[in-house]
Formats: sequence, structure tokens, C-alpha cells
Amino acid sequence: MSVAFAGVGHQTVTWDRPSSDCPVEVALAAISGRWATLVLRDLMHGPRSFSALRAGLPSLSAKVLTERLESLVAQGLVSCSRSPGFPVRTSYELTSAGLLLRPLLVELHRTGEALLGELADD
Repeated sequence: MSVAFAGVGHQTVTWDRPSSDCPVEVALAAISGRWATLVLRDLMHGPRSFSALRAGLPSLSAKVLTERLESLVAQGLVSCSRSPGFPVRTSYELTSAGLLLRPLLVELHRTGEALLGELADD
């Protein structure tokens, strides 16, 4: 799937769904990419503006955040809405498909904590 985003110039974001019908591959493809899990994690708490996402992830550049959001929108995991008027306000929110990732992200968090504990004990 190729999606071009208005206001981004000539830039096109491409997301290729895994050719495999393996559910594990599909789930991993959904969360792949730099910063994807952290952006998804922040959106699990509800809709966020671009500025709020930047504030929550201060070491993430605006360019990379824009790319990641475009990719997640192209995948159908995040929706983007813009309010009319000036200034235009943009809000990002998980779609029903994006919300399906919650148990996966929770389990990744638990597993990461357990691994950190194990590695600290060594």
C-alpha cells in the first residue's frame, strides 16, 4: 500500500503487509519500525496532538515522528483528524485495529522488565 500525505510534499510512505498469513508475522510487522512501539504506547492513553507526542518522546525528532505517524496511519493503526479553523489542530488516535495491539505491548513491557531483572542478576 502506498499513501501520499497532503502537506508533506512529494514524500510517499509505503507499508507492505507481510506476504505471510502468519498472525505472528502480521503482528510483528504492525509494531516494526523505529519508535513505533513508543508512539503506539503513548496513543494507548487516548488521542494526542503532535505536540503532546513530541513532549512525551523528547529524544524523537519531528521528522521521525512525522514519518512514524504516517506509517501507522497507512497501516490503519492510527487515525489523523484535523480541526477546522486557525490554527489547525491535528489529533492522532488509535483505530480499532490499533487498539488490538494493547495486549501485545503490555506483554512486551512485562517481558522486558523480566529480562532486565534477569540481566541485572547476572
